[in-house]
Amino acid sequence: MPKMKTKSSAKKRFKVTGTGKVVAAQAGKRHGMIKRTNKFIRNARGTTTLSEPDAKIVKSYMPYDR
Repeated sequence: MPKMKTKSSAKKRFKVTGTGKVVAAQAGKRHGMIKRTNKFIRNARGTTTLSEPDAKIVKSYMPYDR
């Protein structure tokens, strides 16, 4: 059987930790910062772990990152 392909969009946006959790950047920081509150921008720094239902979908996009 040929190898399965990884979704290019997923490999750019997500990373799987050693324990199997999916890490992603905080949402809402791509553009439009002028309309966001300073508190929102401050709290959305760094990365966050995805919830289990979302992580399950992302892991299906990346078959070899488990």
